[in-house]
Formats: sequence, structure tokens, C-alpha cells
Amino acid sequence: MPSEKDIKAFWQSTPVDEINAGDLEGRFAGNWANVFEAYDKWRYTHQAHILQALDKFDWKDQRVLEIGLGQGADSEQLIQRGARWSGIDVTPKSVERLRMRLKLHNLPYDALHEGSVLALPFDDGSFDAVYSHGVLHHVPEIQLAQREIRRVLKPEGFLVLMVYARHSLNYHVSIRILRRVGLVTLYFLPIPVGGIYAEHKRLARENGIWNYLKLSNFVNRSTDGPHNPYSKVYRKKAIVEDFPDFDIVRTFKRWMHAPPLPVHGMPGESLLGWHLWAELRPKLP
Repeated sequence: MPSEKDIKAFWQSTPVDEINAGDLEGRFAGNWANVFEAYDKWRYTHQAHILQALDKFDWKDQRVLEIGLGQGADSEQLIQRGARWSGIDVTPKSVERLRMRLKLHNLPYDALHEGSVLALPFDDGSFDAVYSHGVLHHVPEIQLAQREIRRVLKPEGFLVLMVYARHSLNYHVSIRILRRVGLVTLYFLPIPVGGIYAEHKRLARENGIWNYLKLSNFVNRSTDGPHNPYSKVYRKKAIVEDFPDFDIVRTFKRWMHAPPLPVHGMPGESLLGWHLWAELRPKLP
């Protein structure tokens, strides 16, 4: 099992969506106002469901802790919706980008920390809500993390999270079948490839193709890049098991995403979507 140090090193070197959004930092030569504007446009065009999902919850005047900050787009959306926002991320790069975004856009906030979800630097019962989008499925020590989240939440507070969905088109068809078959084809046939495909092929040769294709390994490699050390896919039962200090209030799925299949915008996301959202409440003593 990878350590938090391994996970921190990966996300520090590979900030969330940096490649997918098109190297915005390089394109705009470090003009962060333009970088953030272009990133937000890309994110909420590519994943418009995020804003719709955020609007399912009441953030106004709530003390909200966001765990895992990425490029800060959702942080800004929470603040715009009236949250008294605090944030924490394990990587200094995300924290620094958030600091720049908050300053550039003159956004009010309570606290911003570099730190671990395994040891949150906040007092017991500090928050009305905790929000974490696409982060907790990268935490191997998830039961310790959920205890820390429960500790900093008020008894009547709530947790909103998004994790990858096991019962999804992306997992059952793209990851388990299509991408593994594709990699075997690239591995054994003299097909020239570059970029991420070449790196998958190189790592498969380095680790052995059949070890590389084991689902326990390939899920990591096939969700956030070939060097991603850890990802977990969830169904509702697994959320119950991994968050024993919480009760599930509701779950819903969004985003038809299953590359290489061209399924964006197609119906069926509530059944086969890749993003599994959940609202949880602390269990009563």
C-alpha cells in the first residue's frame, strides 16, 4: 500500500487536471488571472454537473472545510455561495495556487493550510460542513481520515464527497476491458505510440505486462495517470464500510465518462456515471 508521502509526491508533480486542461500555466506564461479563468471555463464546461451538484446543498453562512483543493475552482464556488471557507491540501503547490486565487479575486476565507486529512489542524467540532471532491478515493488510510473528518465536524454537521463509482461504464467497460485490451495490443504489436500511451507501455515492460494489468494495480494507473499510486472505486456499500462514523443521507451519480468511448452528454449518468456523490451525517452517540 502506498504511503501518504508517495501520494503527496505524485500530486505535487501532477496537479489535478493540469494535463487535461492543456498546460494553462505554460500557455499564459504565469498570468494567473488568465490561468484561473481558463481553467474554470474548461472545468465547468467539461464537467458542468459539478455546479449542479453543489447547488443541491445549502452552503450559505456555513463554516465549510474543503479537503483537497486542486486548482481552487470549487473553493471559489463555495465562497460565492456564501460559505465561510477553510481549505487544506497535502501539496504545497495547490495551497500556493489557492493563495494566489483568493488574493486575485479578493475572496474572503477563514483558513488555508498545507496538511493531512489524517491529522487535521482544527479543533473538535469546528465546522458545519466538510466538502471533498475527487480526493478521498486517493487516501489508503480512509478510516483514519473519516475519524478526523468526524472529529472536526459539529454533531449536526454534514459531509459531501465525490468518489469514483465502481458501478459505472468507465470502470466496468473502459478500465476493466477496453483499456487493458488496448494496452496488450500496444505491448505485443509494433504500433508506434507517444505520450501517456508510451509511458503505460514502458511501465508495463518494466513491471511485467500481466502484473501491470492486474485490476488492483491497473485501476490506479488508469484513473489519474500511469504514475498514480492509489485510487479506489466505490459503491454505496463500500462508503458505508469506509465511513463507519457516518450515516448516508443520499447518494447520486453524475458524469458519463468512459474514454475511449465517446459518451459525454449521453443519457444514463444516474445509473452508470463515473462520479458518485454522497451526503453523510455523523452518527449520533
